[in-house]
Amino acid sequence: MNVQRLNSSFGAPGRIVFREGFAGYPNVVIANQYGSAEISLLGANVLSYRPTGHSDVLFRPARRDCEYNRGDSFHGGVPVCWPQFGNRFSRDLPQHGFARKTVFEVRGTEYTEEKTEVVLGLKSDDETKKLWPHDFDLEYRVSLTMKLNLTLATRNTGKEPFDFNCGFHPYFLVRDRNAVTVRGLADLEYFDGVGNKAGLMQEGDLVMDHATDYIYTLPEAPKHEKAILDAGLRRAVAMVSTGDSRTVVWNPGVDISPQSDLAAEDWRRFVCVEPVSDWPGGRTLEPGAEHVLCASVQAHLEGV
Repeated sequence: MNVQRLNSSFGAPGRIVFREGFAGYPNVVIANQYGSAEISLLGANVLSYRPTGHSDVLFRPARRDCEYNRGDSFHGGVPVCWPQFGNRFSRDLPQHGFARKTVFEVRGTEYTEEKTEVVLGLKSDDETKKLWPHDFDLEYRVSLTMKLNLTLATRNTGKEPFDFNCGFHPYFLVRDRNAVTVRGLADLEYFDGVGNKAGLMQEGDLVMDHATDYIYTLPEAPKHEKAILDAGLRRAVAMVSTGDSRTVVWNPGVDISPQSDLAAEDWRRFVCVEPVSDWPGGRTLEPGAEHVLCASVQAHLEGV
C-alpha cells in the first residue's frame, strides 16, 4: 500500500492523513475539533484516541511499532476480534480470530464540520479460506465526533449459513489499575475465567484491585452502558455498545508472559472492558444477513 497514493485518493489535509505504520503498512490519522485517532490498516487496530483537552484514552505497549509484524499479537489500542472472540468458539481458528492480523483495504473517507470517518474493509479470498472456509464481507467504520465511534458489520456473502462471534478489545489507559472502578455491571451474572467459576453475581461496582477475567451476561436491551472511573487521572470513560450480549473485563495482573509485548509493570496502566457479540458459542448468520457490533467511547474529566 502506497501512502502517497492513499493520501491522494482518500486524504484531506489536517483531517485525514495516511503515514507509515506497522511493519511497512500504513496508519491513518483522523482529526477534527473534537480530537484525533490513529488506526493501523494492519488489523484495523485503533492505536490511539486523544479527545481535545485530554491525554490519550487508549493504552499502547512500549515496544516499538517497527518490531510488530503480522504474526504477533498487539496488546494495546482496540484490537478487532473476528470471526471469533477468545478461543472457545473454534479451536481451529487463531486466538481472537484472524482479522486483527490481516491488512484491511480503505473503502472510503468522509469529513464534515462535526465528523471525520474512515471506512475499512476485509472480504473473503483464497487466503482467508485457508483459515475459515466461508464467504464474507467485513466492514469497519471508525468515526470521530464528540465520541470515538466503532461500527463493525459482518455480512454473509455466500450461499450457506455460517457461525461466528466477534468483539472489540479496547485497552483503556489508566494511572493505576488498583484505583479503577468499572460501573454498569451491578447485579449481572458472570463467569470468572481466573478461578474458572460460573454463575457468580456482581455485587455493586467492580473494583479493579485484582487480576480479572470476567465475562458478564448482559440483559436484552437496546444499548448497554459502562463507565471506567479512574481516580488517578480523575477521568471517567463512558462506553455505549449495541449488538453485544456479553461484556468482558480483563486485566492479567502480574501474571504476564515473558513473550508478551507488555513490560513487567504495564498491567498497572490499562483496564480492558470489551463488548462481545456472543460467548462462548457463536451466532448463525444466514446468506445475505448482517450483524452489526457498535461501540462509542467518550472521556470526561473530573468524573470520578
